[in-house]
Amino acid sequence: MSATMTILFGTVIVSLIAFRDRRLFVGMLFEPFVVASRNQWYRTVSHAFIHADLPHLFVNMFVLYMFGPRVETFLGALTGMNSAMMMTSLYVSAAVVASIPAFHKHRFDPNYRSLGASGAVSAVLFAHILMFPTSPVYLFLLPVPIPSMLFGALYLGLEWYMDKRGGDGVAHDAHFFGAIYGVLFTAIAEPGLVFRFGSFESSVIG
Repeated sequence: MSATMTILFGTVIVSLIAFRDRRLFVGMLFEPFVVASRNQWYRTVSHAFIHADLPHLFVNMFVLYMFGPRVETFLGALTGMNSAMMMTSLYVSAAVVASIPAFHKHRFDPNYRSLGASGAVSAVLFAHILMFPTSPVYLFLLPVPIPSMLFGALYLGLEWYMDKRGGDGVAHDAHFFGAIYGVLFTAIAEPGLVFRFGSFESSVIG
């Protein structure tokens, strides 16, 4: 089984168990105050394996399913390294990096907590965008294909705006920084992608 599918099924199983087990759920939440005061750094990763409800879980896992396998395959092909190892490294490190802004902002706030794989999934999505910038992306409510790089620009702009506005209970900062990290991780893994942005896709498809 690929790393993508292992992560996906693992997240679904853990999330479903956590829905019924309140102690497990609370123990896996990302709580910056608890992380800082008790050195429970595992929470920077564990929060990505639990979700608020079924729709939250479905959306994240759907995006991972749609883009993760291709990203995993081409990370291995681009770097010459084990594709499962590269995908796991991207996903886990993205979960950590995406939580850093909230940690610095809320480490003295005992009431702040967050959960979900959105930061890590955003990293996978934006790794795909860097690899395949003209591939179409379809939105749930808009069945019209949007070029990946245009979708990426709109996504970043919206998440930045929503984070600054605040008040909706969504960790938009994790989405934004996860996405940026996905691009940086992929660019560092294969710097040539940046210099042949767009041409790589045509050479792969053709």
